[in-house]
Amino acid sequence: MRQPELGRKISELRKAKGLTQEELVEKCNLNVRTIQRIEAGEVTPRSYTVKTLFEALDFQWEEVKNGPENHQKTYLFYLYLAFAAGLLYFFLAFYEIGMEYEWIEDGYVGNRKSFTAIKLLTFLSYVGFLSGLLYLERYFPNRLLKVALWVMIGFNVVLYSLDMVALNSTILDIQDYYWIKLEAFGLAYAFLGASYLAFKNVKYGLAQVIGALGLIAGILIFSGVGVLFGLLPLTFFEIGQLGLMIYFIQKIGRPSSPDSLLVA
Repeated sequence: MRQPELGRKISELRKAKGLTQEELVEKCNLNVRTIQRIEAGEVTPRSYTVKTLFEALDFQWEEVKNGPENHQKTYLFYLYLAFAAGLLYFFLAFYEIGMEYEWIEDGYVGNRKSFTAIKLLTFLSYVGFLSGLLYLERYFPNRLLKVALWVMIGFNVVLYSLDMVALNSTILDIQDYYWIKLEAFGLAYAFLGASYLAFKNVKYGLAQVIGALGLIAGILIFSGVGVLFGLLPLTFFEIGQLGLMIYFIQKIGRPSSPDSLLVA
């Protein structure tokens, strides 16, 4: 059983017992805020916390004892894969940008098959990384980030599809939509950067620094005239996202629940 089903189950059992959250607190030595967040599905509690709650509610712990931990292991495995995808994307992106610059300057691509393969791999690795961030949002809720990630995924699907058409046919030329592509990605990065500002209590203000870098990079890219200047903050923004993912993965993997991270 996982969230939000777990929270609903605990709430149902508590109400069936005729207990208030405050009364449940007295039976299991947890604080009210923790129980409120568990019942609301905002956090996934550690195994020991779930066991304590079910025992206090006279529910058979064996029925669900493997659920949260098994799901947590599955999430961690997926998140490490997403991190690896993000790392691959980070290095591929430099190669892709260089080849795309030559494509725009020369008006043609020397090896279309190779460039198509690079484009496809870059797209898949980036979407894989963004999907990992979406999984993290389940543990550390941030609705603005969730929307921003879906917007970024949507823009990537559309714009990379246009690149594939332009690369492999005469129907479309990159010059026909390149400035639209820049503005779309600039807008998406600015939105994504702004969404990180909603995180609270991340050590050293890491989320705010990353958010500011993404916002600045997005604005510069969106402006068109500041594209080259935007590449520097964009690079640090991408590195920061990788670092933030590792930070969150470590919090999930600790013995304690990630309850301590509060988000707006």
